[in-house]
Amino acid sequence: MHPDTHALHAGHTPNTTPGPFMPGPQFSATYITPGDPSEHALLYGRFNNPTWTAWEKALADLEGGAALAFSSGMAAVTALFATVLRPGDTVVLPADCYYTTRQLIAGWFAEHGIKHRLVPTTTVPAKGAFDGARLVLAETPSNPELAIADIAAWAAEARAAGALLAVDNTTATVALQQPLALGATFSVASDTKMLTGHADLVLGHVATSSTEWFEKLLLWRKLGGAIPGPMEVWLAHRALGTVGVRLARQCDSAMAVATMLSGRRDVHNVLYPGLAAHPGHDAAARQMRRPGCVLSFDVGSKERATAFLGALTLVREATSFGGIHSTAERRARWGGDAVTDGFVRFSCGIEATEDLLADIQQALATAGA
Repeated sequence: MHPDTHALHAGHTPNTTPGPFMPGPQFSATYITPGDPSEHALLYGRFNNPTWTAWEKALADLEGGAALAFSSGMAAVTALFATVLRPGDTVVLPADCYYTTRQLIAGWFAEHGIKHRLVPTTTVPAKGAFDGARLVLAETPSNPELAIADIAAWAAEARAAGALLAVDNTTATVALQQPLALGATFSVASDTKMLTGHADLVLGHVATSSTEWFEKLLLWRKLGGAIPGPMEVWLAHRALGTVGVRLARQCDSAMAVATMLSGRRDVHNVLYPGLAAHPGHDAAARQMRRPGCVLSFDVGSKERATAFLGALTLVREATSFGGIHSTAERRARWGGDAVTDGFVRFSCGIEATEDLLADIQQALATAGA
């Protein structure tokens, strides 16, 4: 079955069962549970909800492993770290992974005895880069510099070092890349981005190929309470059906924008895995269905980036990415990433490609050389 068809039907009511394709969200904190609790599938709103169950079934179908929904991508990342790591353990992180992930490990987890080591995101990791690690986190494509890690190569190196591999799949999503099939034990993502695609909810998930780790993650969520709301989950599941058609337009536009920008003298260091000149292009082509909707580039200075962003008429200046509306931002304004003052992260929405190209061109002209 084509992945787009799979996503459209994942987690929905079977076509032989009367009723709605996807029941509405169930809002309930309390369930009627007389007698022995083991006799009831639904016990309490922090433990389970039928709306989660349908969404998690959809995610599991797509990921190829059991999946758990969380209240945000960072809640999912925190659950992963807290479940796997113990005082004295070492986790290896990409030096260019999401800044908040690095903050979390270098702050709270370091204070509780977890050691960490940063490595560059390269297609194939250096021999011995993961020695002594309990957990290795890859992020591919990385955010915001769009470096590529060859997941199968990272998985092999992690196994050789006796470590578990997790992949932050936020930038690609499971619609474009399946880390578990490539050897990772965990796939973690912020579903706020392309998978749900409408910039109207905050959500995350962890998927795993291990029954043992799934049970530990489930216990963490039950005890820690980082549960998603049923309305957010229902909206996410509803949006999943259009992920194929959304990403087709978004990725085609990103390729067109990256190609156009690469030919301009006033734009530098265009980063997009779909470009043949990208150092991770071959690995991305092997493991991704499409190169994604996000690209980055440098317009030369803070002042020119500010002028460029201000001149755009179709593109919102906003953080996050993956929505149906194109967004862009000068990433250095946040700090924490090793990027220049003129570095722009750009997320293509579903506007007509020619309109998006025209808007970018006029904004660059307005910003001057």
